[in-house]
Amino acid sequence: MAEVSINSDLGEWGSSSDSGERARLLQSPCVDTAPKSEGEASPEGPGRGTTSTIGAIFIVVNACLGAGLLNFPAAFSTAGGLAAGVTLQMGMLVFIISGLVILGYCSQASNERTYQEVVWAVCGKLTGVLCEVTIAIYTFGTCIAFLIIIGDQQDKIIAVMAKEPEGAGGSLWYTDRKFTISLTAFLFILPLSIPREIGFQKYASFLSVVGTWYVTAIIIIKYIWPDKEMTPGDILTRPASWVAVFNAMPTICFGFQCHVSSVPVFNSMQRPKVKTWGGVVTAAMVIALAVYMGTGICGFLTFGAAVDPDVLLSYPSEDMAVAVARAFIILSVLTSYPILHFCGRAVVEGLWLRYQGVPVEEDVGRERRRRVLQTLVWFLLTLLLALFIPDIGKVISVIGGLAACFIFVFPGLCLIQAKLSEMEEVKPASWWALVSYGVLLVTLGAFIFGQTTANAIFMDLLA
Repeated sequence: MAEVSINSDLGEWGSSSDSGERARLLQSPCVDTAPKSEGEASPEGPGRGTTSTIGAIFIVVNACLGAGLLNFPAAFSTAGGLAAGVTLQMGMLVFIISGLVILGYCSQASNERTYQEVVWAVCGKLTGVLCEVTIAIYTFGTCIAFLIIIGDQQDKIIAVMAKEPEGAGGSLWYTDRKFTISLTAFLFILPLSIPREIGFQKYASFLSVVGTWYVTAIIIIKYIWPDKEMTPGDILTRPASWVAVFNAMPTICFGFQCHVSSVPVFNSMQRPKVKTWGGVVTAAMVIALAVYMGTGICGFLTFGAAVDPDVLLSYPSEDMAVAVARAFIILSVLTSYPILHFCGRAVVEGLWLRYQGVPVEEDVGRERRRRVLQTLVWFLLTLLLALFIPDIGKVISVIGGLAACFIFVFPGLCLIQAKLSEMEEVKPASWWALVSYGVLLVTLGAFIFGQTTANAIFMDLLA
């Protein structure tokens, strides 16, 4: 790809050198939108990062793997069996990897260091604001999903501790799902979400990695040596329709969405070259594919069409190995919620300050009050929605549609705009091919998002 330089005009928004609270971690989008000097972020300059190629692969894998793992066996069931599920994942992986490479290329061309900054610089103000709003909605929805996951796993653990039979009604008030979710959220999540800075991100990442690999190992082991009381449902061999295959796309998008955090990873590398970055993301996505494929295939073959949207709920409560997996997931989610909230709050803060034209050198007390208010509103809304939307599958379907925007739509728009900005009188064949590919990415992402939105509305109307 030809080297291009892309500039953005941000004067209308009155952006300052630091629009409020920064997210100083890889998953966090930065809200600084001020243009940078020419040499500030040069990949060859003194500000070059320190992350090795192997380290970058690990970070991308860590950003990719997460709670979406629990929904992959159900995605195979939705798609109509192993053949359809494997084919769908392999086909989408090509577009997922290309989107990550495009973001690295556009980051280098625009001299920007975070996902939304790249979109803002390459595609302009309107698309940049739309990207930031989408990030805020996506992180909000993911926080809801995390609270639902906590409730799902606690139900099983409490059932064993209270010696309640499966599906027993009339449970005690202190074992009620709404009470346990609320108690856990107020005791652990809210105190971790209020601080301005997050210093435990490295521990959360380690916990998430250990928990994810343990869950995958348990699901594979339980398939090879199943318990006698586990009886699988029908094993589908073909999809009921093409629509059924497409319905599995949001889950795959949610699982593989690491694009928002990929741009800071690219810029943290010792040699942030597009070719090297292509190798990094390819290796990382192959590793993630192996984990998701192993979980999806073994979980689906263990329970068949009867698999729960959260695969751990399909296992007996008394199984101690699975109970440890549930504990890992709860601990991982408890520390991941504040990080996702931190990302969303940073974007909301940046949008608010730019809209108000408030200088950063404001009273510290005002910033603290605003941060606490934002955190309380965010926390209470996600908690209320999690209490009354118990189906994790519905939430992942909706936020999976938003994830498609980060994977396909915004990278596609960036590629189109980057190539259109090249001042060449005669366009080579590769130029037209790349622009056409960008159009394909935008179309695919818009299709997944539109289908997901339509399905959600249709299901609500039927309900």
